[in-house]
Amino acid sequence: MTTGSNPQRRPDGAAFVIALILAGIAVVIFWQTSIMRLPVHQARVGPQVFPYAIAAGLLLLAIGTAVSAWRGSFPARPPENYGPALWIVGGLLGQILLVSSLGFSLASGVLVACTARAFGKGPMWFTFLCGAVFAFIVWFIFARGLQLSLPAGPLERLIP
Repeated sequence: MTTGSNPQRRPDGAAFVIALILAGIAVVIFWQTSIMRLPVHQARVGPQVFPYAIAAGLLLLAIGTAVSAWRGSFPARPPENYGPALWIVGGLLGQILLVSSLGFSLASGVLVACTARAFGKGPMWFTFLCGAVFAFIVWFIFARGLQLSLPAGPLERLIP
């Protein structure tokens, strides 16, 4: 039996998974809010109101997503292209692994270059350079101006 405007479409399994995740998050928020300890003389609009409202909204989104998934009314998705996501994850892993040895600026340059490559921008040496310069400015503001500690590498050690 098919329903909806497009009788050839089957229920969308991925959308059902999203609906389950939304419902699960709503249940966790409801549960955690219900065990929240409150002072005896708490006002009517207290710290529980907004988490309950957010959980209710998530539950409504989950129901709407499940109904749309059942009807098969989501547009067809294009084939997956994992290349860009792998470039971004690789850049993030590179930054995590290199930040202690190369410092904040150069490791962040690696992340920026890989992310730019994922979006089809380049060349990588130029995006690396732009990312490293911008990250160095951020490092300088945080480390020297705000006296916050960010990992220093060879580039950062050039500044006395």
